Amino acid sequence: MRILVTGGAGFIGREVVRQLLLDKSNIVTVLDDYSNSSPYNISEFVNQKNFEGAVEGKIEHKDLLKSIFSRNKFDVVIHAAAQINVQESIDNPEKAFTANAFGTYALLEEARKHDSKFVSIGTCMVYDLASSNKPIDETHPVKPLSPYAASKIAAEALVESYHHSYGLETVLLRPFNTYGPFQKSNMEGGVIGIFIRNNLQGMPLKIFGTGEQTRDFLYVEDCASFIIKASFDENAVGDIFNAGTGKDVSINDLAMMIANDEKKIEHIEHHHPQAEIMRLVCNPRKAEEVLGWKPKTTLEQGIKKTEDWIRGHMNG
Repeated sequence: MRILVTGGAGFIGREVVRQLLLDKSNIVTVLDDYSNSSPYNISEFVNQKNFEGAVEGKIEHKDLLKSIFSRNKFDVVIHAAAQINVQESIDNPEKAFTANAFGTYALLEEARKHDSKFVSIGTCMVYDLASSNKPIDETHPVKPLSPYAASKIAAEALVESYHHSYGLETVLLRPFNTYGPFQKSNMEGGVIGIFIRNNLQGMPLKIFGTGEQTRDFLYVEDCASFIIKASFDENAVGDIFNAGTGKDVSINDLAMMIANDEKKIEHIEHHHPQAEIMRLVCNPRKAEEVLGWKPKTTLEQGIKKTEDWIRGHMNG
């Protein structure tokens, strides 16, 4: 199988690449503009025979895509590239729509021309999170609270339209809050990485609001295995799947798991509306029933693995 992974140097994308390369029959190419990642993230794959290499560039550049697809007959496109910063999308919505909506369109056009299966990595942020008191399944209504979420909904609609209009094999995936090694641990990163780095550096763990808001945290290895299962299961074609653990934890409890000391925790005012979401938990039943996928890593195990990685990369 020849596979293109867009955003393949990002923290989810590079784990997808790593797991794909374990099967020596897969030939993997990465496309990434390194705006939210680094060539370092995929440097360990360079000498692997079934790693075709990495192309630096943006998915919205049509000529670049045309060149890549003309040189390779991709069986599958795993589309993980995106503008993912919510606040940045509020400040600059055009950037979000150019990358997430137009970029997805440009990729879909090449996939259609070359009959490449198209697997789109979305986000749980597309859902109506104001009415999420129970675990969210794939039938839950969507409601964009930011240009980021709106651009991802637009991208999903495009993907779905190419399935119905052109018969292109497509799969839509919506992972919940993913964390783990290679995720940024500065303020652009996820809360678990930020908390771990601050704790290791003796800095306070700052919680927006009351800390009673909950999230469903999915370890990156489990997220990648979900993406790969969905990418190669014919039962997934034309469908949408959530991925999460089905268990949520409050941010207060998460901070205590990491710091183990209330004195290290501070509560501050919300910095943007996304922090107002009080409960966010996945219903992963469909992925289990259709794909046979279940996460294997507990939150405690995932925090430990992430802490070990951050500790080893504190100066990186």
